[in-house]
Amino acid sequence: MFQNDGRISVLGMGISMQQDIYNVLNSILVKIFNDILSIEQKALIVDEFSDITVTDMHIIDAVGNGEARTMSQISKTLEVTMGTLTIGINGLVKKGYVERRRGEKDRRIVYASLTDKGRRAYDHHRQFHKDMVSSVMNGLSEEEAKVLAKTMTKLDNFFEELKKYE
Repeated sequence: MFQNDGRISVLGMGISMQQDIYNVLNSILVKIFNDILSIEQKALIVDEFSDITVTDMHIIDAVGNGEARTMSQISKTLEVTMGTLTIGINGLVKKGYVERRRGEKDRRIVYASLTDKGRRAYDHHRQFHKDMVSSVMNGLSEEEAKVLAKTMTKLDNFFEELKKYE
């Protein structure tokens, strides 16, 4: 795949025979970022879940399939304000995906948990991600998988650094 002159040959990806590594990586990253929401929308929002958005699905994922979580915990997970989360949760409560209750000891604390319908959506979302990772990992050697994980971690670290300046 790599040429001696530091260039990469990528065949079967809709990319010309040889481009420098920077241009290939930039093209791939831009395409992935542009495609993710569109592809996820089509894969996740099937008939049973046609009344919600990908954003709703991510709220469902953050609520989780286990114990009820506080609105504060969920907002921190999603990195959104409580106001933004409240709007999203309100819609999911109305649509029957999430139930909300106040704490017994401290009524100021609001807990959210998934209904049966919410758990089905959660499982559907998790399966999409499992299939996506399996597809990426399919055919990779252990060493290639380690290099990919290291590379994706570096990309994640880059984004985490950018968040500090928001």
